[in-house]
Amino acid sequence: MKTVLTITRWVVGLLFIFSGLVKANDPMGLSYKMQEFFEVWNLHGFHDYTLALSVLMIAFEIIAGVAVIVGWQFRLFSWLLLLLIIFFTFLTAYALFSGKIKECGCFGDCFKLTAKDSFIKDIILTILIVYLFIFRFRVRTLIGNTLSILLLICTTVISFYIQFYVLKHLPLVDCLPYKKGGHIMTLRQIPPNSVPDSVVITFIYEKNGTRVEFDADHFPDDFSETTYKFVERYDKIVRKGNAEPSIKDFVLINEQEIDVTDSVLSLKGKTLIIFSKTWDAEWNLPYSELKEVADAFSIPLFVSTSAPAKVKQQITGSILKSDFVAIKTAARVDPTIYLLENGTILGKWALADSQTLISYLKEKK
Repeated sequence: MKTVLTITRWVVGLLFIFSGLVKANDPMGLSYKMQEFFEVWNLHGFHDYTLALSVLMIAFEIIAGVAVIVGWQFRLFSWLLLLLIIFFTFLTAYALFSGKIKECGCFGDCFKLTAKDSFIKDIILTILIVYLFIFRFRVRTLIGNTLSILLLICTTVISFYIQFYVLKHLPLVDCLPYKKGGHIMTLRQIPPNSVPDSVVITFIYEKNGTRVEFDADHFPDDFSETTYKFVERYDKIVRKGNAEPSIKDFVLINEQEIDVTDSVLSLKGKTLIIFSKTWDAEWNLPYSELKEVADAFSIPLFVSTSAPAKVKQQITGSILKSDFVAIKTAARVDPTIYLLENGTILGKWALADSQTLISYLKEKK
């Protein structure tokens, strides 16, 4: 019994630590996933709090994982873990059975799981945590109370430090489509040899006040336009394919409302693009410094934003309009600077690190 209990604690603890550390690399990603759930539930008022909730939840996962392994305050943490896994299982069950959420974001963008995989994982974890909860009184602290407290303090500091760092300087590991070395034009295209969705078109007609559904291969024998009144049609996916580009909804629109995406991405040599959802006045100075260097080296500089009117009030330059969702993916830190060469991403910097980029440009010139 003791051996099984110890192994279970290590398995559960390491899973929570791993899950927390992966998400700590990109807490903004979890924040966006929370917003997705809130939008489905029509709880839009919580959007302003999702980042704080994300940071706290990630830190708790890591701290709880360490606490479970060392056995510190195990009775308390067994309750907290049980409540947390019930909540997670509810979310993954909702994502799976409602079909409204494709991925739960359990391991962030680095290890994507389908809704079904996430639900199965949480069911297994629930069984393990229930087992720990039942035998919670048999668990003793492995390294003593003082050392356990010191370890958990260090864990807490590290958990929050990692998140605050990446929220200012970009994720340590880039798991998004806009990776260094990626050619954006290619990533916007459907991969060769990909398989499209297999779709069946279903028609809904009304006959004598009753709705009748059928597909193109099963029209009723007595079908006629006088007998059957068309209501609607819908496409049903019978086999999911993989014919999707890595980068979707990436479009650059100029002031004349013209799509200039291909022309910008096809520019020869180096190009700078700043992605920003909005714009704060404190960013004006680093932008001006970067623009001065870009102009000196004849490097085109564009600002891609979902709020061009607001940005134009703050700065001058080539301001392009982009989709808000696309910018959320491209810029985990607002704003984020991309350095392209012939459409290929040479590097990404948060605006807070613009001096590092300026030094890089001067060195390479």
